[in-house]
Amino acid sequence: MKISTKGDYAIQLMLDLACNNTGIPVSLKDIARRQHISDKYLEQIVAILNKASLVKSIRGARGGYMLYASPENYTVRQILETVEGSLAPADCVGANAAYCENRSMCVSVLIWEKLDQAIQDVLEGITLADLVDWQNNLMVDQYVI
Repeated sequence: MKISTKGDYAIQLMLDLACNNTGIPVSLKDIARRQHISDKYLEQIVAILNKASLVKSIRGARGGYMLYASPENYTVRQILETVEGSLAPADCVGANAAYCENRSMCVSVLIWEKLDQAIQDVLEGITLADLVDWQNNLMVDQYVI
């Protein structure tokens, strides 16, 4: 399993929205500037997140994007699966596992099932609120007088 830049940027976008969760919509241009990501690429990602009801779009001169729910209600797994699809390490495991005629005699599938479960457990155990806390701790650690 390898997370693409789309998945990485989706996490950064959601984290930025969570860190700036003041009740005022955040413009994509501001997120792009802060995260050093192309606003055109972020438009593609936010469209996916909006369609999945993870973010909401606010139209108008003071429009932008906001989280649909509080940061505690989002897991990293949910965000990544929304933009990446399956995170399974092999085609023969996971929710959309492909049929394999050798599965009943394959030892490797046991490895992939254990790895898949470990990935799911880790990503499901980290919320967007956790990422905000981690980000804030990094900022405190970087503060120099």
